Amino acid sequence: SYEARRFGVCSAMPSVTALRRCPDLVFVPPRFDVYRAVSAQIHAIFARYTALIQPLSLDEAYLDVTVPLVARPSATAIAQDIRAAIRAETGLTASAGVSYNKFLAKLASDHRKPDGLYVITPRMGPRFVEALPVERFHGIGPATAARMHALGIRTGLDLRAWDMAGLARHFGKAAAFYHGIARGRDDRPVEPDRPRKSLGAERTFDRDIRDWPQAAAALDDLSARVWQACARRGLSGRTVTLKLRYADFRQTGRAHSL
Repeated sequence: SYEARRFGVCSAMPSVTALRRCPDLVFVPPRFDVYRAVSAQIHAIFARYTALIQPLSLDEAYLDVTVPLVARPSATAIAQDIRAAIRAETGLTASAGVSYNKFLAKLASDHRKPDGLYVITPRMGPRFVEALPVERFHGIGPATAARMHALGIRTGLDLRAWDMAGLARHFGKAAAFYHGIARGRDDRPVEPDRPRKSLGAERTFDRDIRDWPQAAAALDDLSARVWQACARRGLSGRTVTLKLRYADFRQTGRAHSL
């Protein structure tokens, strides 16, 4: 909850650490069947306004309302309608971000949580980006942010100072994306039927794992879950990736192509 976040509690944090930071914390068991049902309700509301919907998770999606299904004066008006419909039909609040590309719409959505609406216009875009820390950028994870910090890149303005060649030397194919978002540009379309490129499973433990038998048992369980998900969809893969998160939230990973 946002109340717990004020004490430094965040998602994927071990419960022991969370309780240490917030002793009055109350743990609520998840109800995924309920979450999926409500998610379907919310996505049905989205579909009243556009067919161009790219889901990101149970509670988040990109919508392209350039040519909406309902006549409304602006994308902002559509966002207001959707938030009101979600509140009326599910009892839940929703945050929305409105902008001229996916990258900025995501930043705008995060800017006024919870229960907010924020608009980033084309004139505002580059200036909005330059003041933000790079770790706030959707698409730049902790490991990449650390590499950028080592290069003296801490804000959008720092990132904008690098040319494409310099970024390519350090970040390879991702350089074009970083070069664009530093300038408020993102040409990625909303993709309703985007093919899934990976399947995975993660688990956060109540207590830190400190020996190999525990780790091996956890890996067996996670591997079985991934295999079952692939089997249900008739999918196969050729690269196996392992991600490890330490108690201090540092992450490391390895990948191997078969």
